[in-house]
Amino acid sequence: MSTIGNSDLSVFPLALGGNVFGWTADRDASFAILDAFVEGGGNFVDTADSYSAWVPGHTGGESETIIGEWLAARSRPEVVVATKVSQHPDFRGLSASNVRAAAEASLKRLGVDAIDLYYAHFDDAETPLDETVGAFGQLVADGLVRHIAVSNYTAERIEEWLRIADETGVARPVAIQPHYNLVHRNDVEETIVPIAERENLSLVPYFALAKGFLTGKYRSTDASGHDSPRAEGAAVYATPQGLQIIDTLERIGSAHDVSIASTALAWLRSQPTVVAPIASASRLEQVQGLLDGGRVELTADEVAELTRVSTWTPEA
Repeated sequence: MSTIGNSDLSVFPLALGGNVFGWTADRDASFAILDAFVEGGGNFVDTADSYSAWVPGHTGGESETIIGEWLAARSRPEVVVATKVSQHPDFRGLSASNVRAAAEASLKRLGVDAIDLYYAHFDDAETPLDETVGAFGQLVADGLVRHIAVSNYTAERIEEWLRIADETGVARPVAIQPHYNLVHRNDVEETIVPIAERENLSLVPYFALAKGFLTGKYRSTDASGHDSPRAEGAAVYATPQGLQIIDTLERIGSAHDVSIASTALAWLRSQPTVVAPIASASRLEQVQGLLDGGRVELTADEVAELTRVSTWTPEA
């Protein structure tokens, strides 16, 4: 287990992404995936109040509702649940009143007394940051949230959040959730990692498998042969360098008897400040690969080789 920043949250070093629950995984499939993850040793689940509002007919909160029903059906196993605010259609932005109302709605859907880790999902330039920081701090003070975190924030805004929290004496963030993986490295490593190292903030990266590209199933920039809703986004990485990364992952993974995806997760997990990459499973058979990604230990030479072949990424 790994500890998130300066918190008391001890988590398996791979977070199960809940973005698929109620979208590409229905309720029964989601329950089976959650069961397999926990039975395999996992205890960290990531979601957001907006999941999956983008699906026609959905209104947001579907993922939280499924997780809440699963928690109730399993008598609340020892699972750390992270969720986020700012993108739900009914609770957009990070004004103090909105943050409070959204948190209360998430608590109801999840069926818990307190949210373990609560993220500001996206920055809200229209709301003064001191108002947002104060609202999150009040949730912690009131016992509705155990710890807070930020997602998709620039380095400058993270620095400002920390300054305001320190000046006003409210809870500081303990984690940052950035877009970070083997084919999307440069901005995070140059701007976010230094802050995380200095302030003891843990990274919990999303898109850890680059929308599926780092599973190895996309070998062409033409996504027409795939039926995944993320196929087009994944296929853009299938450049000559991207495919070299896949070949290297495949060779290193074979030496450990794990998949390309597991190896990509293991590399990300090995990076300074990363506590647990986030990856999702739409099918039960995908769960073992995620668990493997949280356990396999690459050698220093293997980590260095993957770092070298991915230094100049398609999004450099």
